[in-house]
Amino acid sequence: MYDPKEHLRRLVETHAPSGHEAPVADLLREEWAELVDEFEQDRLGSLIGVKRATRPANARRKIMLAAHMDEIALMVREIEDGFIYVHRVSGIDPRVMLAQNVLVHGTRALPGVVATMPPHLLTAADRKQFEPIEALVVDVGLPSEEVEQIVTVGDLVTMDAPMMDLNGRQVASKAMDDRACIAVITTCLQMLQKMHHSWDVCATATVQEEVGLRGATTAANHIAPDCAIALDVGFAEQPGLTLGAGKLGAGPQLGIGANFHPRLVQRLKDVAAYHDIIWQADIMPARTGTDAWAIQVSRGGVPTALLSIPLRNMHSPVETLDLKDIERCGRLLAHFICALDEEFLQCLSLMPAGDGD
Repeated sequence: MYDPKEHLRRLVETHAPSGHEAPVADLLREEWAELVDEFEQDRLGSLIGVKRATRPANARRKIMLAAHMDEIALMVREIEDGFIYVHRVSGIDPRVMLAQNVLVHGTRALPGVVATMPPHLLTAADRKQFEPIEALVVDVGLPSEEVEQIVTVGDLVTMDAPMMDLNGRQVASKAMDDRACIAVITTCLQMLQKMHHSWDVCATATVQEEVGLRGATTAANHIAPDCAIALDVGFAEQPGLTLGAGKLGAGPQLGIGANFHPRLVQRLKDVAAYHDIIWQADIMPARTGTDAWAIQVSRGGVPTALLSIPLRNMHSPVETLDLKDIERCGRLLAHFICALDEEFLQCLSLMPAGDGD
C-alpha cells in the first residue's frame, strides 16, 4: 500500500546532486512502475513516466508535469593532511554548513563532519562573520594516507540529514527542494489510477535544475507537450520572512506572473474551487528561477503554470514542509488533468492579446 510519507523519506534520503541524479531515477523506476505505462529518458538524464490517456480522443495530447530530482551539494577541491576542502556545486549556503554531518562519495561513502574552529581561538572580529565556502573543511576521521586512497578531487559531498518528524504533519530534511514535488507527482499518479483522462500524462523528473534549468530544457524539447505544469518549492513564512511568503499547511502556491499562461492559471483556480482545494497566490512578476522558466520558451512556446509547496529553511539540511500540502497539490493536479479536453487546448492557443487572469 502506498505510504506518501515513507515515499518522501526514500526520496529525500537518496543522495543525488546535480549531474548525478541516477540514484533517484532508479528509485522512481521502481516507485512508478505500476503507475505509468512506459518510461522514456532524454539524453541528459531526465526520467519521463508516460501514463497514457484512458479515454479516446480525436488527437493525442500531452501534459508535462515537471519536478527536478537534483539536490545542492559540494565537490572535493583539495585534500590536505587528511582534511577535505570543497567547492560549491550549486546553491550551498556556507552559513548553515558549519558542524553539519555530510557524506563524502569516494570509492566508498565516508561519513564526515564540517569542521569548525572553536570560538575560544577566534578573534573578536572573526566571531562576527561567517566562514566563506573556501574555508569549509570536512573531517572524515581517517589518517591522511587512507583518505587519499578513498577520496579524490572531484568527488561529491552531500548533506547527511535523514528526514525528521516534527509536530503534527510537518517534516524536515535535506533535498525537500525538490523531491517533495516528485512526491506530488507520485500522489497525482496514484489518484489517476482510479480516474479517467483524455490526455497523456508525462510525469517528468528533471535533472540539473540547480545549475541552470538544463533538464527542463531538454525534457520539454523531447516531450513536446501541449501544456505543462512545473512543480517546485516556494518560500514559507518564518522569522524574518512574512511579506509575500506562503503558510505551511495552507495549500500549494500558484504562480502568478509573466512566466505563466493566464488561462492555465485561471483553470487551476477554477478546478481548486470546484473540488474545495485551498491554495495560495505566489506573485512572481519576472524571472522565476524554476523549470517553468525553461519549459515556457521551449520549441514554439508551451503554455505553462507553476505550483509550489511552501517550504521553510530552503537550501539547508532542515528544509521543512507540511505533508498535507503535498497531498493537496497532487489532488489538484489529478483533477486538473481529468478536466483537460480539446476545447481547453484551443482556448490556450487563441488567447487574445491583453487577456489576464
